[in-house]
Amino acid sequence: MTPRHRKTSRRLAAKTAAATLTLCLATGAGGAYAYWATVGAGSGAATNGTMSTVTVEALVVGDNPRTTLVPGGTADVAVRALNPNSYPVQVYAIRANGAATVDNDHSACTGVTFVEPAVPLTPLVSIAANSSVEITLPGAAAMSVNSPSTCQGATFGLPVTLEARK
Repeated sequence: MTPRHRKTSRRLAAKTAAATLTLCLATGAGGAYAYWATVGAGSGAATNGTMSTVTVEALVVGDNPRTTLVPGGTADVAVRALNPNSYPVQVYAIRANGAATVDNDHSACTGVTFVEPAVPLTPLVSIAANSSVEITLPGAAAMSVNSPSTCQGATFGLPVTLEARK
């Protein structure tokens, strides 16, 4: 190639590149303008339902705690939670809701407390729609080392509140 043709080829390449760049920028800016300038309209609606109360029951036939309570020790607490909703819920927390009670034959027995599990409850407990589940809380009942020997054979009630979330 002669020097004159090389110069012309370079000029042509430069002009082609400049035209291509200008076209790309113009198209991109136009596309961006069209994207941001778009106008639309619509409507929507939603309703808010009410979650029914998830209840906690005392032990029922077939439920058995895995450990027993002794002075200075802890024991598992078993509770049964009932979900009356048409959708599943997750148990978030179980908290104490008053002092422990004892059966009438052991009224002198004292020193039993509920030890609240960490929040959120782990492992995660889900309750299927319209069903119940037994939840075992390891070491959630504690008995003072000073509890009298008259506590032997006692049955304790530990009032709790269960927090469930959808």
